[in-house]
Amino acid sequence: MRTVGVWRTGHICALLAALLLQLLQPAVGGSWAWSQNVPRLQISHAELRSKNSSAVFWRGRSGGGYRALLLDEDRGWLLVGGRDHVYLLHSEGLTQPELKIHWPAGREHTERCKYAGKNLLTDCANFVRLLQPFNKTHVYVCGTGAYHPECTYMDLGHNIEEPTFRLLGHAVESGRGKCPFSPHEPFAARLTDGDLYAGTSVDFMGNNAAIFRTSVHTTSIHYIRTEANHEHWLNEPQFVGSYSIPDTHSLDDDKVYFFFKETAVESNQLDKRIYSRVARVCKNDIGGKRSLINRWSTFLKARLLCSVPGPGGLDTHFDELEDIFLLETKDPQNPVIYGVFSTSSSVFRGSAVCVYSMASIRAAFNGPFAHKEGPDYRWVEFKGRIPYPRPGTCPSETYDPLHKSTRDFPDDVVSFMRGHQLMWEPVVPIHRRPLFTHIGAPYRLKKLVVDRVEAEDGQYDVLHLGTDEGKVLKVVSIPKENWETEDIILEELSVFQSPILSMELSTKRQILFVSSEEEVVQLPLHRCELYGQACADCCLARDPYCAWDGTTCSGYIPISKRRARRQDVKYGDPWSQCQDLGDGLDDIELKVIYGIENNSTFLECVPQSTQAVVKWIMQHGHNQNTIELLPGDNTIHTRRGLLLQHVTSSNAGLYTCTSHEHSFSRTLARYELQVIPERQMNAARSARLAEPRLAGNYAPSPPHYKDLQLIGVSGQTADEYCEKLWLREKRKQKLRTLKWKQTAENRKSRVRRQNPPYEPLQ
Repeated sequence: MRTVGVWRTGHICALLAALLLQLLQPAVGGSWAWSQNVPRLQISHAELRSKNSSAVFWRGRSGGGYRALLLDEDRGWLLVGGRDHVYLLHSEGLTQPELKIHWPAGREHTERCKYAGKNLLTDCANFVRLLQPFNKTHVYVCGTGAYHPECTYMDLGHNIEEPTFRLLGHAVESGRGKCPFSPHEPFAARLTDGDLYAGTSVDFMGNNAAIFRTSVHTTSIHYIRTEANHEHWLNEPQFVGSYSIPDTHSLDDDKVYFFFKETAVESNQLDKRIYSRVARVCKNDIGGKRSLINRWSTFLKARLLCSVPGPGGLDTHFDELEDIFLLETKDPQNPVIYGVFSTSSSVFRGSAVCVYSMASIRAAFNGPFAHKEGPDYRWVEFKGRIPYPRPGTCPSETYDPLHKSTRDFPDDVVSFMRGHQLMWEPVVPIHRRPLFTHIGAPYRLKKLVVDRVEAEDGQYDVLHLGTDEGKVLKVVSIPKENWETEDIILEELSVFQSPILSMELSTKRQILFVSSEEEVVQLPLHRCELYGQACADCCLARDPYCAWDGTTCSGYIPISKRRARRQDVKYGDPWSQCQDLGDGLDDIELKVIYGIENNSTFLECVPQSTQAVVKWIMQHGHNQNTIELLPGDNTIHTRRGLLLQHVTSSNAGLYTCTSHEHSFSRTLARYELQVIPERQMNAARSARLAEPRLAGNYAPSPPHYKDLQLIGVSGQTADEYCEKLWLREKRKQKLRTLKWKQTAENRKSRVRRQNPPYEPLQ
């Protein structure tokens, strides 16, 4: 089929479009090269909130500040901690009626908070920051209490359909050492074996931060903390996460790990650097004798490295830990640790995801200690005698009957522990480099959850990343040869217009819960139908959640025995998965476009995928020889197509636009460009101008470009701007016509008043 289109010239929109396209970024290497860091799907905030969207938004009727989420997969509940409230939502659908508990701060604490200069709305309330499962029926909950933290229990009962959901007011206790005073302060806490391990501050100003263990029932072992005001222990820490991880099959070796960032003691006073750390303590640590009474005697910390190796041994470091996620495996002693890091450099902005094994973390803690010595008092590797038992070892009667508890440690072990908390060797990520980097983006990655997905060709870890601008990225990392990985951003969802505060993943229901200061949203883990309507589009997406079922691109179910399922995450090769692909030329209509000599002409071609490479092939007339059009003085490759800035007779011919992705290519558009000589167009224009023009009938036809963003016209495309110009012109013509008619009517009225009609005598 052939369709005909003609470019109209001589009006303002054509000039605006030509100017805009000249300013667009040119292509690289002869085609518009789409970066792998470009998301395959980009969904705006308005699209997510539309009626057709699968996203479900929930906003509480009071409060806000939804920083704490707790998901109960078995019962299908989602607990949300907010301002003066705790909410119980149904994880199957946030639109179902919720239950809520009102838990405000005491009036005297609110008044004291206000008089101390804090903001009444954003600070002086009870912001629920901690939700930890205590047993099958109760949850331990803590709130800031208007800078007077308090904790208690919440009874959910045994009935899943009608939960009890009440707060135990008689069990309210102090939250010092369990919950921060400020609703904005980062902290980490983990409730395990009836004891709460928390990294938080314990004063109104937030200066005295420590790692605490406190009891939430009377049978617990002793209260214990890190040493106060001692930079070797903790130096202005910001806690990110904590986990209970067993080291061996012996319960005596169980440890709690803390992940945080702090001002590095290794750096000098003039160059204060932020380093990320992992620290650990033994669960059976009850403190030492004399100088370590009620202080950890097994506390050790090591640096977490996340850097991109560079030439000459230089590394680009991502020093600031933002979030941590523990991906459980079949071996409870060896989970996989994922961390999100950002740069503290003023040279460039960027974020990275690094992955760590427990083997590398344990190797750092079993390695040499760091030590300060020498005339310049620098940090060096400690090469002296290490006392027995090795500092940091958990006491065990089975391991050594003489050391049944930490109070049985010899004096030299206690003395060594007071000044040697830092390990010399850092913890390096798997493959010694980040799994994923995101450089130059206008936002930073802040939150992370990971889903291990079973695909047709193996297991893949899918990262769901939250940003400080309310976006959620879905990234899949595909392993390659030589320990290399290929990272693909599958989705970029503009969920909120404010930072993401918390994320919870429901693998059972295939749902991601995301919270901000004002809302909570429920997102499906995949949107397979948006990748395209063909098998090739579904296969090229390389989404482990999606597969071609013979009719549509839909969710992949590993246990399904349907033979029609087509999926290739590792290579994304439609030739091996899809049938009857062909070259697609017969299905692409040939459009005839008339360009005017010495004017600009635009040929539109938009690929289905933002990650495809677009190429333009030209054929002169009936000549069988073809050439690939590379960017030059006269040709500009844009995201929307090809711009010929100054058309000449040599530009006449057949133009074919093809997209290339991996080993797959297909034709997207075909044009036959015919060039009209300028003198012929001028003669036609002169003849047209000589013709009379009827008022209100002038409406130039719109050009064939679409969705071009005009420079200096915020939020409007070229089509929208031109349409407004045309409507404005028509409106002016209409107003002029109405004004002329009104003037004529007024003139007639004056004539009638001055010359009244003759009336005969009765």
